[in-house]
Amino acid sequence: MPEYLSPGVYVEEIVAALKPIEGVSTSTVGFVGRTEHIKNSDFDNDTLLDTPTLITSWAEFVGSFGRYDKEQAPYLPPAMKGFFENGGTRCFVVRVRQGATDGEYVGTDEPDGKKTGLRAFMEIDEVKILCVPGVTSSAVQQAMIAHCESMRYRFCILDSQENANVDVVAAQRGALSSEKGFGALYFPWIKVSIEVTVNGQTQLIQDFVPPSGHIAGIYARTDREKGVHKAPANALVQGALETRVPVTRGGQEFLNNQGINTLRSFPGRGIHVWGARTFSTDPEWKYVNIRRLAIFIEESIDRGTQWVVFEPDDENTWARVRAAVTDFLTQLWRDGALFGVKAEEAFLVRCDRTTISQDDIDNGRVIILIGIAAIKPAEFIILRIEQQTVK
Repeated sequence: MPEYLSPGVYVEEIVAALKPIEGVSTSTVGFVGRTEHIKNSDFDNDTLLDTPTLITSWAEFVGSFGRYDKEQAPYLPPAMKGFFENGGTRCFVVRVRQGATDGEYVGTDEPDGKKTGLRAFMEIDEVKILCVPGVTSSAVQQAMIAHCESMRYRFCILDSQENANVDVVAAQRGALSSEKGFGALYFPWIKVSIEVTVNGQTQLIQDFVPPSGHIAGIYARTDREKGVHKAPANALVQGALETRVPVTRGGQEFLNNQGINTLRSFPGRGIHVWGARTFSTDPEWKYVNIRRLAIFIEESIDRGTQWVVFEPDDENTWARVRAAVTDFLTQLWRDGALFGVKAEEAFLVRCDRTTISQDDIDNGRVIILIGIAAIKPAEFIILRIEQQTVK
């Protein structure tokens, strides 16, 4: 206790016994793709090859990576333009070389320790969504899924093949697998106006481009305005002029059952995202917003309970964990992210002798079991989070 030697007013800083859990950011995107080569007296963007570069505006992207070029940069620049047009605010870009192979998009660990391609994002915790616009080989797309599954707290947005029809995109979907629903596939490509430079002047042309960048922007906007629990669907695709393939109601119903999200044109309303399905084979994870909500909750609690590693593995610590997690989930319920008339119908939290065995205590493990009513009351998705205390 401090010692007070004379009358007066004293101010003390007291550390709260209950450490609140803060929600993590959900909408920073990692993009991989080819760009123009910019070289002048002050700058050569070859130095940015396989280097994650933070970009916060379309103008900033153009300054570092250039504009659309049918040969050099056919996909990434229009994807970036669409990202910012549709509400995206923050992303990292990894530039790959011209003529990059599937393996170079996937990436490797170089002898000097540098990671390339997709793997370059392994060191950037902020990235929560992955896009490789226009690259639709099953090797790259399945690698994106595997990356998200291994990193645990990421989700990938995949493009359909450029000239795909309903049957082709269904076959493409059949080659992809993610039981826990760490990705979503969007069809078809969209026509947009694209900025190009001709004889030093900026002009607009129209071309069909992959939709993943526009979709990523819609994800970001929905997260910011409604919350990650809101499905990024029935949303207008800003900048989209027409779809490469018209999607009928019957086609949409067929593709929806296949876990493929469509972009549909409605007279007088524009082009809308019409679907929010993952391609999970597990019904619990078939919706984009449910998978991403679970990612958000799990990572937020994982980060927000890191203080446990320095505490005794005992009843007092467990009670503090339960209180912190309960407060966090209660706020989510009040925000409309969880279903239930009462908080106890929306979630459950356990961190006690029912989740922690004597062997766990002996080995410094704290096990938190969380259930969330993410679809309707009585349907719970179970998350198991483990913290290791210092012995």
